[in-house]
Amino acid sequence: MRKFFQRVLDSFQKCDKVLLALCMLTTVYGCVIIASATTHMGAARFVLIQVIAAAIGIFLFSFISSVDLDLILEHRTLLFLLGIGMLLLLIPFGDSRGGNRSWLDFPFLPINIQPAEICKITYILVMASVMASHQRHLSSFRSVMHMAIHLLVLAGTNVIISKDAGVSLIFVFIFIGMTFAGGVSLFWFALAGVSITAAFPLLWKFLFDDYQKNRIMILFDPSIDSQAIGARYHTNQNLLSLTAGGFSGQGLFNGARTQIGALPAQHTDYIFASIGEELGFLGCLAIIALEFAIIGRCIYVGTRSSDFSRRMVCFGAASALIFQVTSNLGMCLGFTPVIGLTLPFVSYGGSSILTCYAMLGLVSGVYARPTPGKQGMYIQPPR
Repeated sequence: MRKFFQRVLDSFQKCDKVLLALCMLTTVYGCVIIASATTHMGAARFVLIQVIAAAIGIFLFSFISSVDLDLILEHRTLLFLLGIGMLLLLIPFGDSRGGNRSWLDFPFLPINIQPAEICKITYILVMASVMASHQRHLSSFRSVMHMAIHLLVLAGTNVIISKDAGVSLIFVFIFIGMTFAGGVSLFWFALAGVSITAAFPLLWKFLFDDYQKNRIMILFDPSIDSQAIGARYHTNQNLLSLTAGGFSGQGLFNGARTQIGALPAQHTDYIFASIGEELGFLGCLAIIALEFAIIGRCIYVGTRSSDFSRRMVCFGAASALIFQVTSNLGMCLGFTPVIGLTLPFVSYGGSSILTCYAMLGLVSGVYARPTPGKQGMYIQPPR
């Protein structure tokens, strides 16, 4: 046990301290906002859980930084089965919320777990391994089909079991980001775009429920729920809070709507609206800058690595964060449909913050070892 903790301590010395500092600073910012947004519900419990989750997350970040990435990538079949297995647990243990069955509710745990959060990490690793095995012919039909099958099985399983098509989009965006960064021919992106456009009427009819269709249609048709009592309610409430904050906000712990809990999910999915009301445009700008600094650091670490699979892991993590940040901000601003994604490192949620730190621990590991070690030269992902 002593050797284990000594190893973690040694890895902490080698990990990407800039990335860790950015994550911790964003987490502290989030804890302050959570404390304010949950005052009416007893903030201490929420802040305590978030701090404990962040502390465990930092430990995971350091530990994962110490693991040689090649030792993980060579077990991509196990990683893929782990992801599918986590989703299958939703059948007996899933907790339905808002029409979706996306959360695991174990009575012996103080927090609920969203399997899709864990699956995005395993999917990034699986994709990096698959792409590395095809890197010399990445745009061939066989290579593209191999990558696409992994996406379709994972995203399809999540949609069928959880009924949450929105969260499944994060796998699609990771796929797009990694394949584009990896150098897949633009022909395949154009073909996919044409195919999706042609199939969209069928997808619209069979893949989306009525409430999901309304969440999309309100972006284009102002006559739908014009009184904002249905599908447009959450967006309308977010905009009321954001616009009330003005340039500098109403003051921390002084938001007129935030302090009475008038905003739905104001400490989780819509925490950005709470920031806007209490800290204004300046507070929103600060959190956006922090989030994109983390994303930029992931891309930087990826570009400095000469190893293909390591670069793909970094670009996959950056793609996941880009999608989550832009989707969360878009939900609050009314630019994108409501799909229930948290703001990384800011929104309240134990599983969210743990998986964010774990995912970026992989990036930190690439920073510590940008090229394979001696043993990695003899370990290749299975072809």
